[in-house]
Amino acid sequence: MAVAAAQKNREMFAIKKSYSIENGYPSRRRSLVDDARFETLVVKQTKQSVLEEARARANDSGLDSDFIQDDVLLGANDKSPTVEDGTQQDDTKNGHLADADIGDDANKDDDYTLTEEEVILQNAASESPEAEQAIQQAALLLRMRDGMGSLARILKTIDNYKGTVVHLETRPSQVTGIQFDALVKVSMTRVNLLQLIRSLRQSTAFAGVNLVSENNVSSKTPWFPRHASDLDNCNHLMTKYEPELDMNHPGFADKEYRGRRKQIAEIAFAYKYNDPIPFITYTEAENGTWMRVFNTVLDLMPKHACAEYKAAFGKLQAADIFVPHRIPQLDHVSNFLRTHTGFTLRPAAGLLTARDFLASLAFRVFQSTQYVRHANSPFHTPEPDCIHELLGHIPLLADPSFAQFSQEIGLASLGASDAEIEKLSTVYWFTVEFGLCKENQQLKAYGAALLSSIGELLHALSDKPELRPFEPASTSIQPYQDQEYQPIYYVAESFEDAKEKFRRWVSGMSRPFEVRFNPHTERVEVLDSVDKLETLIWQLNTEMLHLTNAVKKLKSSQFE
Repeated sequence: MAVAAAQKNREMFAIKKSYSIENGYPSRRRSLVDDARFETLVVKQTKQSVLEEARARANDSGLDSDFIQDDVLLGANDKSPTVEDGTQQDDTKNGHLADADIGDDANKDDDYTLTEEEVILQNAASESPEAEQAIQQAALLLRMRDGMGSLARILKTIDNYKGTVVHLETRPSQVTGIQFDALVKVSMTRVNLLQLIRSLRQSTAFAGVNLVSENNVSSKTPWFPRHASDLDNCNHLMTKYEPELDMNHPGFADKEYRGRRKQIAEIAFAYKYNDPIPFITYTEAENGTWMRVFNTVLDLMPKHACAEYKAAFGKLQAADIFVPHRIPQLDHVSNFLRTHTGFTLRPAAGLLTARDFLASLAFRVFQSTQYVRHANSPFHTPEPDCIHELLGHIPLLADPSFAQFSQEIGLASLGASDAEIEKLSTVYWFTVEFGLCKENQQLKAYGAALLSSIGELLHALSDKPELRPFEPASTSIQPYQDQEYQPIYYVAESFEDAKEKFRRWVSGMSRPFEVRFNPHTERVEVLDSVDKLETLIWQLNTEMLHLTNAVKKLKSSQFE
């Protein structure tokens, strides 16, 4: 299947509404891991519903009867025989499969079961008359009961649907009762391709006719953004305006707070790629909440935070971004990050789905909320707020090594299966959120949830929890605790060691392709062809040449 068709129809398999307690999401503290699990269930339900609706539309459309009249298969465009008078007919009838090949039920209005690939193709074709006639590259896998005798009729049928055969290969079938399998790659209009599949399926000569994906990116591969502007489509929320839904939320009974949250969320929903980040005028009470948490972190940081966090925190203070009396604006923070690691921020209306949040990291984009936790609960919030984002995440996103690790998690999530998204979310949970590392034989915190939560930080560095070495394979399947403090924390030897272990683990994922982020174009490139790889190798060789020359010049200057 063409990737473009899958992209245009992404909303078929995307989350179509925000998750909330009303829609079955558990009323408790949120986490990225639990979101991933819940998201998997909802996506499956949504996907099944969409497929059933598409198949029902296909059955109700009467297309079969439109294209079969008096036992003659007709053309897809003008409903007239596609073989002109005088064309040799031999084993076919009007250039299509002969009457003997067409099943007894060919003219009956039986249910026609569309595959997932065909649903995507059908929806792409139905967008407009132009889309219907757009040329589609596709591959068909046909299982032939009668041997090579059916091959000529296949080619004739493709020709009469005005298709071009790009590639053809056959092999003995390993399926009992089937003589040969044929892989036929064709180029034809979308509407004709759909009708070709229908007509071939009506023949008893074939045990199976399947539309298969092309270019290594399957239609079954979850949609993922290819350019930073596609992140405009990555704003699905696990909960929306949560204080209105969760009775345990500190702001549930505070009408003014709920209104404020809604106002800030609407600003984030309206944000688009390349827009200036909206400026939020924070109230005296909101700045007061920030001050209480900021001063506490300032007291605990020297003893308990890792060196990288402290260094970046100091730079944010020196830039007059981190000050006790004022909540930083995302625009100022984003500009700071851009100059240090290339990361930028974009406003988020709430807690994003795991897939959407991780995908943004691939582009070195961190989606940050702008609302503030309730004043009655300054040291705890049931979901991320801007204080958690700013004090927990931002300092380490200004560190080159940690920024690289965050991006690699994001790149690994693009096109990953639901099960793999859950594992990646768990790794994120135990590293970026609750990670510990060694520093001069002492434990230090680098996880954002630790550095922005006083109680959890002191618990993690006490002798109460179990500490395990960070190994992605075991960490990714470890059950987590979201009600109380974590009973288990994972300790990284260093950020570089964590990155190396993560890379080895990710290489074993089931995704059939690799991706690379091009910072010049802000585009993710799928490395699925020799040409792309050769271009990349040429670019890397050029960079290596410059680096080698730099080393030579430095060495020569040392001996002068």
